Amino acid sequence: MMKTKWTFFFFLLLFGMKTVMAQDTIKKKSKQSQKEYNLNQAAAELKKSLSEDENDLQTAQKYEALAKQLSAKGQYAKAEEYLKKARDIYAKRNKKKEAAITNRGIAKVQESQNKTQDAIVSYEMASQTATDKVAEKINYNDAERLKNSAPEQKKDYISSNIQILEKEGEKEEAADAYQQMAKANIDRNDAKAAIENYKKALENVKHKPEEAIKIKNEIAKVYASENEFDKAIEINKKLINEAKEKNDSETQIVQMQELAAIYFKQQEAEKGISVLKKAYELAIQNGKTILAKNSLDQLISEYNAKGNGEKSIELYENFFENFESLIKSDNSLVDSKVFQVTEDRIKHLEKERALKDELISKKNTFNYFLLGSVVLMVLLFVFIVKALYSIKTKNKKIALQSLRREMNPHFIFNSLNSVNQFISENKELEANKYLTSYSNLMRNMMENSNKDFVTLNNEVEQLKKYLDLEHLRFNEKFDYEITIDDALDGDAVLVPNMLLQPHLENAIWHGLRYKEGKGFLKLDFKLKNNIVKVIVDDNGIGLAKSKELKTTNQKVHESRGMTNTRERISLLNELYKKNISLKISEKENPETGTRIEISFPLIDRI
Repeated sequence: MMKTKWTFFFFLLLFGMKTVMAQDTIKKKSKQSQKEYNLNQAAAELKKSLSEDENDLQTAQKYEALAKQLSAKGQYAKAEEYLKKARDIYAKRNKKKEAAITNRGIAKVQESQNKTQDAIVSYEMASQTATDKVAEKINYNDAERLKNSAPEQKKDYISSNIQILEKEGEKEEAADAYQQMAKANIDRNDAKAAIENYKKALENVKHKPEEAIKIKNEIAKVYASENEFDKAIEINKKLINEAKEKNDSETQIVQMQELAAIYFKQQEAEKGISVLKKAYELAIQNGKTILAKNSLDQLISEYNAKGNGEKSIELYENFFENFESLIKSDNSLVDSKVFQVTEDRIKHLEKERALKDELISKKNTFNYFLLGSVVLMVLLFVFIVKALYSIKTKNKKIALQSLRREMNPHFIFNSLNSVNQFISENKELEANKYLTSYSNLMRNMMENSNKDFVTLNNEVEQLKKYLDLEHLRFNEKFDYEITIDDALDGDAVLVPNMLLQPHLENAIWHGLRYKEGKGFLKLDFKLKNNIVKVIVDDNGIGLAKSKELKTTNQKVHESRGMTNTRERISLLNELYKKNISLKISEKENPETGTRIEISFPLIDRI
């Protein structure tokens, strides 16, 4: 009860004096330890980076530097805060490698705070964003290490990391891994292996005295836990002497406190109390308020345990007698206040930068809105043009289908007349055969009616059926032949649908039908220089004589038929850019008849 009362009074007085003295001396230059100087220097550089509006990547590096110093002083929560700010900048700038490294740093400080689940997530993020296989594997192993509570499983993941890090020459990371392995050994009650791994970690941090001291203390603790007190005491005494030679009073005091703890564990309370008194006096002499308070707490705890309350009161009285001079000489209190002021300024600058970024973002948003509106208008214009083009194209295709279908009524009329003729002459068998062939042809024509191009074999089959039908009607008037160049693949080459049939019909009805004797119609498909030439050749009466014999109605039909063909060719050329051409010529004496040539490039796809 007495201890609690005195401790409460001590803290009240300590922090009240700390604020007063810090405000009085904050502007004075004080002698700082290197560690304290680095912390304030890192904070000052970050403040400068924010105030001068440096590149955000440089600011991120300053966040990392400050976090490193905070982590070295054991201020892991603050270190985590600044590392996350650095990570967010790297992520925003798509710096994957830097973001992965920062995520690993976050995971480590989270692990130091026993925030296991958060650390697992951070290690996994570091693994996922790593830009090389080594970093990916190391972070994955650390995440799995934390997920598994069994020492043997932990050991496997740590061993994997040690092997990788030693190979890559990553000494500091390897030292951390060896320390993790040592802790896993302690969990398995294997003190010997733990000490071996701590010593291996020590080999990797020879260039970092502070880390080396921490590891040596861990070794001493392992020895003490195994009741090898002499070895533990030897390590602490050596560390005290090294600190004394370097005039490092802070390390010296801390090591004396560690040594006292070992003595108490060894049941040598008098030695422990003696060492603590020296540590307390050294702290008073060097203005180390917090360290003096720690030594004081340990001493009072021992005195109270032995029922020696008078000694406790005597120590408190001594402490308060020296309290004012102790506060005045304790530079760490001033440094702490300097850091606090700098940190407050950093937070203010961060808010200013955030506000500035928000204004810039709003301005950019407005600019993007304007740009988006222009782009939208352009896209709308393009869409309208495309839609109009599509409509125009569709209209052309409809017109093309319409022109193809214009050819059917005349053909149907002639065919039905032929059927009527067969019936009137009591030629029922011929009429039946004609109707069967006619229906097959019409079915094929209907199936392909919506296609602008069909395969050569399909077109030839359809034309052959048509010619067979006309040959059935005029079997004594003509014979026909269809030839196809061997270079043409009938299943691959495409030809315009129903473009040849009107010319075959004209050749039969206006040329061969009026010829004296039997005529001949030849349909020839040739390939030359990737140009398909289709030739319709007949030895009928010819164009001139045919015109003389035609009725007015026949002339109109033929004129419309040729116009239809030319319009279809024009539409096909517009739609498909195939450069289809048509040439009609009459044979010269002594030959009679007509020659039609249709040419187009070799087509294998549309």
